[in-house]
Amino acid sequence: MRVSYTAIFTLAGLTAIELIYTSLATASPQAIVPKGDVQYYQEYQNAVVLPTRESSANPTRLAANSQQLPAEGNDLFVTATDVQIVGASEELQQIVRNAINTRVGGETSESQLQQDVAAILATNLFRNATVSSNPTATGLNVVFQVEPVIVRSLQLRGAKALRQNVAVERIKPQIGNPISPSALNQSVDQINEWYAQNGYTLARVIAIRPNPQGVLTMEVVEGVISEVRFRFSDEDGRFVDDKGKPIQGRTQPDFLRRELNVKPGQVFREETVRQDLQKLYQLGLFQNVRVALDGDATKVDVIYDLTETPARAANLGGGYNDDSGLFATVSYKDFNFSGLNDSIGADVQISRRDIQFDTNFTSPYRESNPDRFGYQLNAFRRRGISQTFDGDVSLPNDDRPREGQFGTSVTLQRPIDDWQASMGLNYKRTSIRDRAGNISPEDELGNPLTLSGTGIDDLTTISFAATKDFRNNLVNPTEGSVLSLNAEQSIPIGQGAISMSRLRANYSQYVPVDFIGGKDEPEVFAFNVQGGTTIGDLPPYEAFNLGGLNSVRGYGSGEVGSGRSFVLASAEYRFPILDFLGGVVFADFASDLGSGDTVLGEPAVVRDKPGSGFGYGAGVRVNSPIGLIRADFGFNDQGESRLQFGFGHRF
Repeated sequence: MRVSYTAIFTLAGLTAIELIYTSLATASPQAIVPKGDVQYYQEYQNAVVLPTRESSANPTRLAANSQQLPAEGNDLFVTATDVQIVGASEELQQIVRNAINTRVGGETSESQLQQDVAAILATNLFRNATVSSNPTATGLNVVFQVEPVIVRSLQLRGAKALRQNVAVERIKPQIGNPISPSALNQSVDQINEWYAQNGYTLARVIAIRPNPQGVLTMEVVEGVISEVRFRFSDEDGRFVDDKGKPIQGRTQPDFLRRELNVKPGQVFREETVRQDLQKLYQLGLFQNVRVALDGDATKVDVIYDLTETPARAANLGGGYNDDSGLFATVSYKDFNFSGLNDSIGADVQISRRDIQFDTNFTSPYRESNPDRFGYQLNAFRRRGISQTFDGDVSLPNDDRPREGQFGTSVTLQRPIDDWQASMGLNYKRTSIRDRAGNISPEDELGNPLTLSGTGIDDLTTISFAATKDFRNNLVNPTEGSVLSLNAEQSIPIGQGAISMSRLRANYSQYVPVDFIGGKDEPEVFAFNVQGGTTIGDLPPYEAFNLGGLNSVRGYGSGEVGSGRSFVLASAEYRFPILDFLGGVVFADFASDLGSGDTVLGEPAVVRDKPGSGFGYGAGVRVNSPIGLIRADFGFNDQGESRLQFGFGHRF
């Protein structure tokens, strides 16, 4: 008698099983490659991974969830002499063989074959499956007839950054064809590669769920930002003080959150974090900024570790010089006033003859409040030896000319694309006097010292400036560049009725190098080029003065030339020596482009200024509580040398 066991099962009531692609279950902290001074690290929590059926065959990344069907009471066990799978590709046939328990040479039964069909359907790769058997003299030949799922469409779950068309484009070769786990895995690899190429370093595809209708549900986790936090550290890198309390920074966290592009609810993107790091450095408030990630690919906290730059300084001093006699000075500066990156400063010098001051307040533009302009207020009164007129030619009473100025300015600021733009209204009154304070309109040769001829000029101007700044640090840049363009137009009112236009350009580039090696602080090759010209009226004291600590080192202030136009170029090699000490080798060149004789009274010509000059030398830079102190020893092309001191880098 012929015995036939046939079982036909539908998908009704079966639980959907997931095709698992990848997980972060075994992921350990991974490093994102740092750029410049920026370092990253990631901390992942374990992700839940569904169990998979073990197989000695090539892994198919299938999650198993087999259902047991009840066995019938009178089950007959026979030997399976042959097992065939019909209707599937070699890849799917292998998956079926791994799913079923019936093996050639092993025993099987009606209930076992029913369980095998259920296991095949539980892979979610087949719309239907049947089994038939034919008895032989030695056992039973078994045939599994399967109908693979035909891929029809794709649905995304958990995606914010990944767009539907991007995912469909990677799955497109599967549309209309029988499902193929290996092809799906290739598509998933391509999607994960898209995530990586676009900076979504935490994003992954974690599962694909097919259903009998051919709809693939792709589940992704993208590293959604849960919270943005800030931790402040001291200069030793400690986050807590000696009492175990967290280090408190002066900068307000709410202010920082408003300024950053990274926000809770966004998908973590490395490029956005890098832009925020650049922005934090450009605030000029921090010596060091690092980013840490706490969480997993589902939810992540972004933590900014900040070491603040000392922002406040107060100084008292005094001294004596031939011009002012005995004097006392007091100064106060705060570059992070109220913890909002506003700055305030005041310098006052009191002597028997004079009181001088320079005060300013700056509130920069905030991207978080785009309708508000940044602004700067300034008021000053100063007096000193004129760089333009100092030299062999004196005043008629044989005294040295003093240049006195007082005035004020108001400047509005806001960005335009990549440029920081500003517009200002400026006023200053300039007078030329002798040591006793008497007005001196001419020098001893009868050359005029002011445009009005009275010894006093009024200059009111409207100024425009635009700066494109890509430096990695405003105070001590080691990489990047900065370009600034300036234009100034006078309004001919007041004494002298000056009508002039002035143009200037300034460009600096910073290139990290590694000539010495073995130092934590980078070596830098820096160069600067600038130039300018004046059109129209030019009061002689407004000429471009060349030479000095901030121009051509090795020369005194204004000793190279005083011209209507100029060009200046400098190059420096900066290198670390100790943690607080750096060295520099420099070379400077400047020229008035032959414009010295076009200035009213020809102050450079009558004082025998060369009009062009070259200087070179070496110096040191000392990081101190009051800022960067520099000392440069320079030689000039006239065979002279000079030691000069100042604050901050030359450029």
